[in-house]
Amino acid sequence: MLVPFLLATGCTQTTPTRTAGPGAANLTDVLETMKIAVPPSANRIASFTNKEAAYYCAQTHAVTHPEYSWFEGMNVAKNRVFGGYDLFVGDQLLDNRTANVVVYPEKLVRQHSPGLEEQLWLFDHKNLLEIDLTGATQPVGIQLKGEKVRFLRQQGDIALFSAREGNYLIAVASRQQQALTLQDQRVVAAGQGFFIAVGQDAAEATALIAEGRRNSVALKLARQQRLREHLQTNAYITSNNDSLTQALRWLAVTTDQLVTRQQGDGIYAGLPWFNEYWGRDEFISFPGAILVTGQFATARQILLSFAKYQQLDASSKYFGRVPNIVNPSNIDYHTTDGTPRFVIALQEYVKYSGDTSLVRQLYPNVQASIEGSLKHWVDEKGYLLHEDNETWMDARDAKLVSYTPRASRANDIQALWYEQLRAGAYFAAYMKDAAHQQQWEQLAQQVKGHFAQDYRNAQHNYLADRLDKQGKADFTLRPNQLFAFDLINDPAFTRQALRKTWTELVYPWGVATLDRYDLQFHPYHLAPEFYHKDAAYHRGTIWPWLNGIAMQRMLEAGQVETAYQLFANSNRQALSQGVVGGLSENLDAYPHPGQAWPKLTGAYLQAWSNAEQLRVWYQHFLGIRPDMANRQLTLAPRLPKALEQLQYNFMVGKSLVTAEYQALPSPTHTYHFNDLSTTAVVDVLPFEPMRVEVRPGSVLMVSPSVQKLVVQVRDERGNVLTERTATPSAARQAEQQQNNQALAGVDFTRPLPLSNHPVVNQAKK
Repeated sequence: MLVPFLLATGCTQTTPTRTAGPGAANLTDVLETMKIAVPPSANRIASFTNKEAAYYCAQTHAVTHPEYSWFEGMNVAKNRVFGGYDLFVGDQLLDNRTANVVVYPEKLVRQHSPGLEEQLWLFDHKNLLEIDLTGATQPVGIQLKGEKVRFLRQQGDIALFSAREGNYLIAVASRQQQALTLQDQRVVAAGQGFFIAVGQDAAEATALIAEGRRNSVALKLARQQRLREHLQTNAYITSNNDSLTQALRWLAVTTDQLVTRQQGDGIYAGLPWFNEYWGRDEFISFPGAILVTGQFATARQILLSFAKYQQLDASSKYFGRVPNIVNPSNIDYHTTDGTPRFVIALQEYVKYSGDTSLVRQLYPNVQASIEGSLKHWVDEKGYLLHEDNETWMDARDAKLVSYTPRASRANDIQALWYEQLRAGAYFAAYMKDAAHQQQWEQLAQQVKGHFAQDYRNAQHNYLADRLDKQGKADFTLRPNQLFAFDLINDPAFTRQALRKTWTELVYPWGVATLDRYDLQFHPYHLAPEFYHKDAAYHRGTIWPWLNGIAMQRMLEAGQVETAYQLFANSNRQALSQGVVGGLSENLDAYPHPGQAWPKLTGAYLQAWSNAEQLRVWYQHFLGIRPDMANRQLTLAPRLPKALEQLQYNFMVGKSLVTAEYQALPSPTHTYHFNDLSTTAVVDVLPFEPMRVEVRPGSVLMVSPSVQKLVVQVRDERGNVLTERTATPSAARQAEQQQNNQALAGVDFTRPLPLSNHPVVNQAKK
């Protein structure tokens, strides 16, 4: 039986109203429909970025979270500039703990009393905050928080302060040009709020204040309009399921927050402490954060930006690698998986956008990525070697000893290497480089052939997590094997492995990093009374980004309802727990005693957690998988019973496709090809895939029933241009029956009594 998500108490949200899509009258502002009210008992994080190098972190009511309070307030380029602010009316401090708080995609609103309202705005591409305070009948004051934040001097009607960190200056001024007074560290004025600007010097900071005063209304409208366009075009969705609609809209917004220009174009790994680019996180997040919502220009720039940081010194053992970390003070190459993911991301970009011009530009980078591995990191069987801490499970102790040793041939690394080689061959074919195409294809098949033998044995119905330095298979049960199923041509085995992985590692709240029966299993991520948090990081702790591959494998096996239960639970987390509208980096594996749901831990907003939720929605629930370089678009919807009506958009190439689904009176998928000419591959179970040509202005209608699939292509007037029918495929029916039997009654993992876990019991002694 599948366990429903238990909603956190005290958090309410508005019911989304259907928002008009492109070309229709905009009857309801989509941003207004998305507002989420947060009561004091919830006290959630609200976070905003300026799409450059700054973000603002606020707790809606009180600064209580021990890990996030350090980052409260304004952060610029990994510097904590100031730690939030206190507002005063007269001498009375406004107490956020009693405020009515509503969070919108573009702003935070606190209602302190009837008629007294505070609004917080962070403007796009500016290190500039506006704090509106309307309804005050006395002079208002603001006091910045943070050690080392001190008043320096007054420059006209602007007060200048030192920053907590970094070579910055903070300027504070009334929204209106008027005199202000200083009461110790408090700035007081008779206006309706303040601007707070952060600059490298007084000239930059005061210029931002002046710009805010001139253009505040325009800056607000620009921020709102950018978000509206994103939500009403590329990320447009509405459905009969309010939670689904609301969650996907919010996930699109909070993911977009992390797509920034701190050092060229990139994706923050997470907030609060990962406001930097990580090669691994960047390209895990890349499809869900950028491609599925059609942001191809940004995707192109991210690939070009990261290529600039590739290690191209042929004498280095890291030759060909893209960095693990890119931040203003450090470039680090200690990762194995970031490089294959970079090459795979380039291939996915080409397939979505059809932009083959980038292949010619980056083909030398692809060559270096493979040649560097072949020179320094490949063994006699063709496996890609790596150190203990060079997979995504990279936590180490104070002596730099890995908590989760996975050297020297982790299963997910071999799966990524295999895909990197195949992608390399794909690019070599385009470049007419026959020698490398043949070499890389042969090596990919060599890796696959050895893998099927070396990572399996008769005692286990799942894959080994790694081969150690002596070549011995380590059958510690971990979720990494889910990435490696494509290396096994044995459907019966992968069904068994999927069932084993799901029932032992997938909880209702997400995928754990270690089998609960393992002696090293840690039931809580944050349990300082028992162990260091990094000891638990990859030995039990839940990582929501792994939900993506877990759901994908279930959907590939035709288990739509099972996958959707996990999907819906994560959506509800975004709506009711943690940061407003987004997913956390981690959760405890177990709820604490007396709790129904585990605590959220790690970064409050993690790019790959959000992005994998979006990727699976578009690529595997909606089934949108383009290959525009070969003029082909696969449409393979796998929708759950809970969805009866759905409207959405997606971008392929330079074209926007609008689509809808109606379950009643009979299931029908409709796709409007406004200006796209392509071959559509319709893949609906249990029928064989069907190929039909569509042209600009045509409408594709897919109507499956138990006995027949009807596919029609109609012109703009509704005239039928093409009609194809099919009956169920006996082979696909048989395959689905086998999947259903193997996965019948599959259930989520359940916590065991704490007495079962030595890491807790030993710590108590």
